[in-house]
Amino acid sequence: MLALIMAGGSGKRLNLGEKPLVTLNNVPMIMYVISAFLEDNDEIIIVTSPSTPYTFNWARVQGYNCLRAPGMGYISDLHEAVKTLEEKRPFFTCVADIPCLKTSHVEKIRRAYGESGKEALSVWVPAPCRRRDADFSYSGCIDGINACPAGINIIRGDLIHRPQEEFPLLIRDPNLAYNVNTREDLEEVRRILASKSMNE
Repeated sequence: MLALIMAGGSGKRLNLGEKPLVTLNNVPMIMYVISAFLEDNDEIIIVTSPSTPYTFNWARVQGYNCLRAPGMGYISDLHEAVKTLEEKRPFFTCVADIPCLKTSHVEKIRRAYGESGKEALSVWVPAPCRRRDADFSYSGCIDGINACPAGINIIRGDLIHRPQEEFPLLIRDPNLAYNVNTREDLEEVRRILASKSMNE
């Protein structure tokens, strides 16, 4: 399946340069997301913007397919990418700043989408107790749990012009809620990844 990794955000709140290239254990943050899809054998296209020229150059040097979007916002850039690619099939769309994403998550999402019979799928995760409600742009109740969107979805390219009937999938891994927007998020994710390394 195609996976569009959206890497066009300016990262102003983090203020460490282009967010996709901020390192965790000496690895660019976006690489954790790329690896999750690569191990699932997905076709990857990295969507950048005028705010992330170094990310574009890095991705090209690494041999990944890239697409430059206008940088008018996540939804607008996603629509532009689908239009440019003339993509009609269901595909993954994922933010570049969820480094706790794993291949097992990707596999579970794909399987749930196939079983749902819905046009689209949105992924939700329990909101971590360490974060305030103000940290989330949107939250809701999924399966009786206070949850927030994880930043990964499956949608159909042929229906991109209209809202799609979606299946809300709750993945009970609170670490997936850490899309890195602040220095505090970054330190928390570093702690999580360090803990995982020690347990492997």
